[in-house]
Amino acid sequence: MIRPFQSFCLSLLLVAPAVAQESFRVELGRDGETIGDMRPVFLTFESRPMPAISPSEVARRYHRLFRTSDEPEVRIDALNRLSNIRDRSGEDIGFSPAEEERVYSEAITSYESILARGSYGGRLDELLYQMAKAHALTGQQDASIQRLKQLVGLYPDSPLVPEARFRLAESAFAAGQYAEAESGYRQLIESGDSKEFSTKARYMLGWSQFKQGPSAWNRAAGTFVEVLDEFLPQEQSLESVSESSVDTIDDTFRVLALMAARKGGPDTLIAWLDKAQPRPWEHLLFDRLADYYAIQGETRASVAANRAFIEYSPNHRSIPAFRLQVVDVWQGSGDAERVRMARARFIDSYSLDSAFAELNGSQQVKWRSFSRRLADYLYDLGARSAEQGQVANSESAFAQAATYYEGLAPRVAQSGEVLRLAGDARLQEGHFPKALANFRKAAYEAPGYSEAADAAWAAVTLLRDGIDQQYGAAAFRPGLEDLSDEADRFNERFAGDNRVSGLMADLAARWLAAGDHERGLHYASQVLTAPGALPTEQYAAWQVTARIRQKEGDYGLAERAWNQALDLAESDQLKDVNGDQLAAIRRQLATAVYRQGEVAASQGRLGEAVGHFRRVDSVLPGSEIAIRARYDAANTLLKASDWTAAVVDLQEFRTDHPQHDLTAGISEKLVHAWIQSDKPTRAASELLQAAENHANPWQLRLRASELLNEAGNVAERNALYRDYLATGPKAGDGSEHERLQTFRYRLTETGDDPDHWREALVQSELGSAWHSADTLEWASRSSLVLGARAAAAFTSISLSKPLEQSLARKQKALETARQRFLDAEALGGERVLSESLFRRAELYRGLAKDLMTSAVPSDLNELEAMQYQMLLEEEAYPFEEKAIQLHTENHRRITSEGYDAWIGRSLGVLAELHPGRYERSVKWLSWNMESNDGV
Repeated sequence: MIRPFQSFCLSLLLVAPAVAQESFRVELGRDGETIGDMRPVFLTFESRPMPAISPSEVARRYHRLFRTSDEPEVRIDALNRLSNIRDRSGEDIGFSPAEEERVYSEAITSYESILARGSYGGRLDELLYQMAKAHALTGQQDASIQRLKQLVGLYPDSPLVPEARFRLAESAFAAGQYAEAESGYRQLIESGDSKEFSTKARYMLGWSQFKQGPSAWNRAAGTFVEVLDEFLPQEQSLESVSESSVDTIDDTFRVLALMAARKGGPDTLIAWLDKAQPRPWEHLLFDRLADYYAIQGETRASVAANRAFIEYSPNHRSIPAFRLQVVDVWQGSGDAERVRMARARFIDSYSLDSAFAELNGSQQVKWRSFSRRLADYLYDLGARSAEQGQVANSESAFAQAATYYEGLAPRVAQSGEVLRLAGDARLQEGHFPKALANFRKAAYEAPGYSEAADAAWAAVTLLRDGIDQQYGAAAFRPGLEDLSDEADRFNERFAGDNRVSGLMADLAARWLAAGDHERGLHYASQVLTAPGALPTEQYAAWQVTARIRQKEGDYGLAERAWNQALDLAESDQLKDVNGDQLAAIRRQLATAVYRQGEVAASQGRLGEAVGHFRRVDSVLPGSEIAIRARYDAANTLLKASDWTAAVVDLQEFRTDHPQHDLTAGISEKLVHAWIQSDKPTRAASELLQAAENHANPWQLRLRASELLNEAGNVAERNALYRDYLATGPKAGDGSEHERLQTFRYRLTETGDDPDHWREALVQSELGSAWHSADTLEWASRSSLVLGARAAAAFTSISLSKPLEQSLARKQKALETARQRFLDAEALGGERVLSESLFRRAELYRGLAKDLMTSAVPSDLNELEAMQYQMLLEEEAYPFEEKAIQLHTENHRRITSEGYDAWIGRSLGVLAELHPGRYERSVKWLSWNMESNDGV
């Protein structure tokens, strides 16, 4: 209920004529149980103020005068004055009520006596007025009315007529003669004789119309509207209502509301009013109608009445109160859902700052209270819906809750909690950017919020979960940079918070994973320097530091960090580190040490490198990396040319790890070490040992043979050559052919049965598509040697009986030797041609000579012997000619190749065969003729 002033209690003063100087009260009746029983309030009439004398003293004198006088006029005058004194002073002076009734009964006799005489010193209109009063006080209402009618009829111009008319109308009203009362009141109003009674008459006019039933209610409404206009003509009137008018105004609102409720509710009110000319009291009328419905239990009608005014005058200053009254009405009905809806409308209506500013203090308090209660309700509703699996309902409720929290936050002194709740609601809704914004505001923009750190942490957690994609929202993809900025802000504001070090440790790990080592180290160092960091956080930070240092090649710093992490892991401070994790740290530590060895080795600090490699085994004994480190230590010793130490390490490695993959390479490294230390025999022995278990042993054996050759160990070398050549190797290229020929050549030089290898050497060269100067030289020389051997065999064959057979053998031997020499020529070319020509010529010359000197068969006579001899000469001649031809050809080579020993020997033979031509004491000189010699 809207009240700009205290509850109306209407007290209307009716002023008696100045001559009468007295007053009286008329009981017009009280409200009954039905509309027909309703009565207007009491009307009190007062005269002008009394003179400033002692009322009790004056009353005492008039009392005595009334008792002692026998004159009717005197007694009547004294009675009038006593009544005026009592009414004006308010004191209990003069007659008691019982005495007054008795006195007025006695006074009536005096009045009647005066009227009977027909003469009176005063005014008769006044006397009639007083008689009417006396009859009224003594309960003689008919007589009182009669006197009033006489007054009106006999003295129409009397100043007492307006009051008389008013009392006549009042009497008709009291008697239930409402139409007559309406006429009387209207006549008084329209006469304009008394402004004093017009307001009261208009008020009673409305009641008289109301009492005539619904058919007259429109007239009654118009009258009551005029009453209100008269009492409350302007806005300021609402603030300055006199106490005597309160009941009248209140009663007018009450009856208007009642009539409207009975006819058509708010629409009826609107019809009675003029929207084009707003009245300052209209809102009170709608309010009274709403109250009426509420009292009657008609909740919806009450709400409708409030809303009707909201629509009727939407810009009225009392609209917020009406909206609040809707809330109260629904609340009174116990309809919680309607209450929430009404509160929501109120909140929404004043959500804008400009609208909120128009609310008064208590209304703003209500707005805040409604917002918080509604937000809390929706938050709980969202939680319940989520528990029941109603995802859509849950998200909707949380979204609405967040909206209310967000609207409330700027309008409360302590906004931190509200903003945090808004953030939680947005988070549950799935609107992560808004949730983040709310958490940030709660943390950093809400002074005095005791849980600001938790709100800030919520923002951090939201970003972290967003990076980890726990929400699955495509629109919310924060980056690691965002999380770092939030963490830095958190650390700056809440540096003492025990969650900071854990957050920094997490960021360190994330930046490591992102590849930003600088930031990773930055956050890790913050953890390591934080006084309150937990061992688990330090453990994580040391690991990050170690990994980054290791990735950046700062292996010394990495080793230090891994050692710190290992110390923590092995201590009692960490309970959750299992064996696998410890093993992983040791592997990383071993790796850091190992890498230091690699770096030192690459930078030429070989001794330092060996030291690092050897330390790995103390960190992680027997591990793969420790094994490799031992291997690398040996390699580094090789690189440092510390052959003896390298050999020792390599041999120990092979002994300790015979089945390791790296062991397969030990032999090669030992070979290298032995070779570099000038111990080829040891190197060869290593190769031969390795060949025993090698898939291709001859590759190693042949290398060993070369080392044996270098060492001068011919016997072992030749044995390897023979064994390999016995496998029938085929050359696949020129180098392989040359290598095989080399083996054969060396066997010809130092091995057993050299002619066998000469033969093999020659045949391989003849059958090969690849040749080199050396192989051709070796083969041609071998062929010459074999030719010489064949020539010797040829020479050793004598021509004996039977000649045909021995000659055949001789010719075959010649052919063999000749072919050897031809092979030598084919292989050696000009280098061996002189010797080959000489030897071939000597074969023919020897055959011719042997033929000439062969024995003549003994069974021939002299003639036959001579003929036989001639036949032999004929047979020998071609061979001799062939010999001369070859020697001559050899001799001619002087001009192109110059002189050599074999050419000289051919000349000797020619001199022997043709002394006249070739036997000269000359010295053969060799020269080269050139075109520019001038010859």
